[in-house]
Amino acid sequence: MPFDRTVQLAGARARQLQALPRYSEVLRLLDQGMKPREIGAALLPPVTRQRASALIQQAKRAEALGLFDDEIGDENMSLDMTTVNSGGVTSAEGFSAGAIFAGIKTAGADKRDIGLLLSDRPCTVAGTFSQNSVLSPSVTLSKAVVDGGGEVRGVIANSGVANCAVGDQGLIDAREASALAAEKLGVGSDEVLIASTGVIGVELPMALMREHIPQIELGDNDGEEFAAAIMTTDTHRKAIAVRIEVGGSTVTIGGCAKGSGMIHPNMATMLAFLTTDAAVEKSFLQKTLSHAVTLSFNQIDIDGDQSTNDTVLLMANGAAGNSLLTGDSDDSATFATAVDYVTRWLAREMARDGEGAQTLIEVTVDGAHSHEDARKAARSVAASLLVRTAVYGKDPNWGRILMAVGKSQIPLTESQIEVFVNDIQIVFEGKAISYSIPSVVSALGEDEVRLRVGLNVGDGFGEAWGCDLTEEYVVFNSAYTT
Repeated sequence: MPFDRTVQLAGARARQLQALPRYSEVLRLLDQGMKPREIGAALLPPVTRQRASALIQQAKRAEALGLFDDEIGDENMSLDMTTVNSGGVTSAEGFSAGAIFAGIKTAGADKRDIGLLLSDRPCTVAGTFSQNSVLSPSVTLSKAVVDGGGEVRGVIANSGVANCAVGDQGLIDAREASALAAEKLGVGSDEVLIASTGVIGVELPMALMREHIPQIELGDNDGEEFAAAIMTTDTHRKAIAVRIEVGGSTVTIGGCAKGSGMIHPNMATMLAFLTTDAAVEKSFLQKTLSHAVTLSFNQIDIDGDQSTNDTVLLMANGAAGNSLLTGDSDDSATFATAVDYVTRWLAREMARDGEGAQTLIEVTVDGAHSHEDARKAARSVAASLLVRTAVYGKDPNWGRILMAVGKSQIPLTESQIEVFVNDIQIVFEGKAISYSIPSVVSALGEDEVRLRVGLNVGDGFGEAWGCDLTEEYVVFNSAYTT
């Protein structure tokens, strides 16, 4: 099966595949001649006639799509993946990292503000970067290296200063910081990428960097130190690693990320670094990362603002000893799905840690005409200030969800829309149905709120993540630099 198709099924239809046993039961009862009301009563737990009708439609769609086919199900649900305990960017073979507090960052949960990441051998690298028209020279310098196709060995990242909107000095300083890191790491300056995050309009404090970069001690268990060094307003480190089998070799994929504000689709004020010991061909590595970013980091919305410094890097050093992975390899989908898992986990943690947030909002849209339509509608709901304030206030105002879906301007049929809050259905056929208001209010008070919208016009599926909008966010950002 082609790579793109396999990944779509493995990711976008995972929820549909998980629902197959219930759909099978619905179809069995339908074959017996039961009506929706009778089917609803026969299901465990019992559901309403409206919900039974919706399940019948979904089951028929799943049958038409061939999702009951054993070959497809096995292929997409049998990924043998384990999570590494306390994993991160140094979990993959051959990677080490370190960090130090140089005095650049004056606030935050962890004062480390310069981090170094090193591979003991050359890496193939892929990257995605901010699409803001105003870019940090740290972004333009790293993007040039990635686009140039050369191999890299290391990364220097700093927090507290964005190195943006500072004129020509920004590029001069970015080059010097990269050279300082290269000297410390014992590699060429053209083998080091740079990423910066923090306050815009402030130059990199080169005197502090000259003093402290040589003092950084690297270790293969110091991924947490590196994850701390990239934090700004984050309240906790965000890091993960997983292991999979690729062609008889054990491959590790690790990653860390930062970001809790200025987050809007097409990434945000975010940095993310992924490492793997797999041997991966350059174009396939880039395709894999771009696909993963589309489904994860580009589906987060905290405050609707897009940063000048967004950087996502994926470095592959081949230390696992597997045969070179390409788009045509038997294990290409396994690798891509694992990368997708890592970026999705990091994206959720970023949304959970939104500035001032109390609640993670996960929006899923299914039954759209296309996956892109579904992702667009999900982003619209996650970005809606009215939806986010409703979640904060525990107000079951479902009309705001329909409004947000509608303003995405995707093709839909209003009379076929369903809405669920944490599995409690509140809208059927575009209209409110009877539901327990206290139950929905209680659901909106949970740490995670799941808003699901069923469009019932196709098989497109998409997810997006955001958080509630609180007074703390307004207070925090009204005095960010003072």
